[in-house]
Amino acid sequence: MVYRYESDEDAFEEYPEPGSDLSVFGAGPPPPAGPSPSRFPAPSLPRPNQLSLPSTQPPPTRAEVAPPTRVDVPSAASRSQVYTSATAMEPSSRRGGGRLWQVLVGGAAVLVLLALCGLGAAALIDRNEQPAAGPTSPPTAAPTSAAPERLALDSRESDRAPLSAKELFPGKELTLTAGQPSYQVLKTQSSGSCAVAATGEVADLLALLGCNQVVRATLRTPKGDHLVTAGLFNLTDKVSAERARDRIRPLLDERKGRFRGLAAGDGTDVLSSAPARVGWQVRGHYVAYALVVREDGATIKAGDATVREILFDMIELHLSRGVLQQRAEGGTAAQPTPETSASGDDGDLPGE
Repeated sequence: MVYRYESDEDAFEEYPEPGSDLSVFGAGPPPPAGPSPSRFPAPSLPRPNQLSLPSTQPPPTRAEVAPPTRVDVPSAASRSQVYTSATAMEPSSRRGGGRLWQVLVGGAAVLVLLALCGLGAAALIDRNEQPAAGPTSPPTAAPTSAAPERLALDSRESDRAPLSAKELFPGKELTLTAGQPSYQVLKTQSSGSCAVAATGEVADLLALLGCNQVVRATLRTPKGDHLVTAGLFNLTDKVSAERARDRIRPLLDERKGRFRGLAAGDGTDVLSSAPARVGWQVRGHYVAYALVVREDGATIKAGDATVREILFDMIELHLSRGVLQQRAEGGTAAQPTPETSASGDDGDLPGE
């Protein structure tokens, strides 16, 4: 759709009435065709090259007409029958009108040209009057701090730094949630032999899959009615850690081995003799595990909510989201978020 703007200023009358403001020179109807009547009466004398011919006879041919030798003055009755052999020129009145129209069009074109020249000159003057802008300095990019490079935990090739007891259990107390009671750290241990933390075919399996280090500690729960030994096994790569995870469960069910608790004195011997609940989980090339017993040595019932909460605190919150997350992020990460999780397993262990 095309819109056209019209206003009263653009209106015009093609044939204005006489006496109106729009009756200007050249705006009336076009002059009639043919020669216009002269403003002054023409003389009654004939022209030398005109011939008087009778109106009742056809004009003679060129062969019949002899060139005139004398010019005769025709009578008044034959003046209307005059023919001319030369081409008649345009009347002076029409020639003058065409010339005046050309003058008007040329004048309008000159005015338009002068107006355009004036606008161009004004633009140049305005541009010259504006102060010259000084050299602009290139924008400087805001310094951005490089994001810390994440450490791949899929194998010892990329994660070569060994574990340490200080990395896993830096103090005498372990607080997992702000405002909540802390676990009391009773004893820590770091060993290059994974057999110190397992027995039977479980220890053999860990050694076969390349386990070269175990770091663990014994802690007392905030309520003081449970003891827990928790730690990390350092295996060759993620594949070997996942194989260990899948094989541990049937070995425990068949009583072919078990995880060992770490006695820390002061009534903690039940860690090696009382029935226990154990859980484990894989992250990268590590196997995280925890073993829980009642401090009084009593049997733990299946589905005990308190024991499950202890296993979750040690394996998921502390070892996976805390220790290993900080290791993957170069030790700069804060407390891990609850969204991160990994699959784990648990089972009952009979006392020795």
